[in-house]
Amino acid sequence: MRIGDVEVKSRLVLAPMAGVTDLAFRAVCREQGAGLTCTEMISSRALAYGDKKTLKLMELGRDERPAAVQLFGSDPICMGEAAARVCGLSDCAVIDINMGCPVGKVVRSGDGSALMRAPELAEKIIRSVVKSADRPVTVKIRKGFDAGSVNAVEFARMCEAAGAAAIAVHGRTRVQMYSGRADWDIIRDVKAAVGVPVIANGDVFTASDAVHILKYTNADAAMIGRGAMGYPWLFREAAAALEGRDVPPPPPWRERVETAVRQFELAAAVLGEKSACLEARKHFAWYLKGMPRAAFFKNRIMSVTTMDDIYNVSRDILDFLHDEERRGKT
Repeated sequence: MRIGDVEVKSRLVLAPMAGVTDLAFRAVCREQGAGLTCTEMISSRALAYGDKKTLKLMELGRDERPAAVQLFGSDPICMGEAAARVCGLSDCAVIDINMGCPVGKVVRSGDGSALMRAPELAEKIIRSVVKSADRPVTVKIRKGFDAGSVNAVEFARMCEAAGAAAIAVHGRTRVQMYSGRADWDIIRDVKAAVGVPVIANGDVFTASDAVHILKYTNADAAMIGRGAMGYPWLFREAAAALEGRDVPPPPPWRERVETAVRQFELAAAVLGEKSACLEARKHFAWYLKGMPRAAFFKNRIMSVTTMDDIYNVSRDILDFLHDEERRGKT
C-alpha cells in the first residue's frame, strides 16, 4: 500500500486507540508485523498551547517507521497550525485526522465523529491540514453518525477531493460505539467510490478475519484495534494467513508474560514508572485473558504501583505456570 509517497510494506495497520496505543504497545505490535502504527489521538488545541503531555504523546519509537501522528479538533485554523507543528517536531510519515472517535466528551466538543454530521466543516479541516502539512494526510471516519445518517461514501468522496491520501473506515456508526457487528458492506462501497487507498476497520479479531475483510471489501489494508489488545501476535498470525502460510500457534503463556513485562519496562523508560504502572494494570489484564487462575492474578495486578510490583506478580505467574507444566496442565 502506498499513502502518497509513503510505502507501507504490510497490509496490516494498528488502529490508534486512546489510552492503549502508547509508544511501548506500538513497539510490540511492530515486532509482530504491524506495517503502520499511529499515535493516540492528539488534541490540536493542546498541541498549539505546547502542552508537555501532548508533546510526549507525539514521540515515536526508535524503529517506528513509517508511523502516523493523529490529530483531532474542529477548528480548521487550529488544526492547520497543529499539523504544521507536527511537521516541525516529528519525523512521522503521515498525519491522520480523527473524524471517527465516538467518545462522548470528544463528540460534545464537536470533534471526532461529530464531524460526520458537518461535512462542510470537515472539508475545511482537511484542506487546512493538507495545506499546512509537508507529508500525506489521511482521515479516519465511521459508517455515519447514526442509522439515519449513514454517509460514509459521500463523506469519503469529500475527503479525497479535499486532499486526503488515504481513508480508514470503521464499519459502525457513532451511536453504535463498538456494539453489534461492523458493516463491511459500507467499507466495500467506500472502496469502490474513491481512488485513494482504503483501510478497513471493524471486527478483525482473528487471522481469518483479516483475510476475509480484505477479500470482501477489496480494501488496501486491514486495521486491527481491540483484537490486538493483550495479543499483539494477531499481526503475526494475520500476516501468515494473508501470505498463504500456516498460521503459527498462539504463544505459550510464559512468552505472553515476558512480552508484557518488556512492554512495561519500555513504557517506564518513556512515561516514567508511575504512569507506566497505571497503564500496565489494564494491559497486563488483557495479556492474561484466558489463562488459568487469571482472575486471581488480575486482582493483584490492579494494585501495582512500581516495576518491582510488576516483577513480583510476573515471577509468581511464571512459577505457577511452571508448576502447571510439571503437572501437564498447560
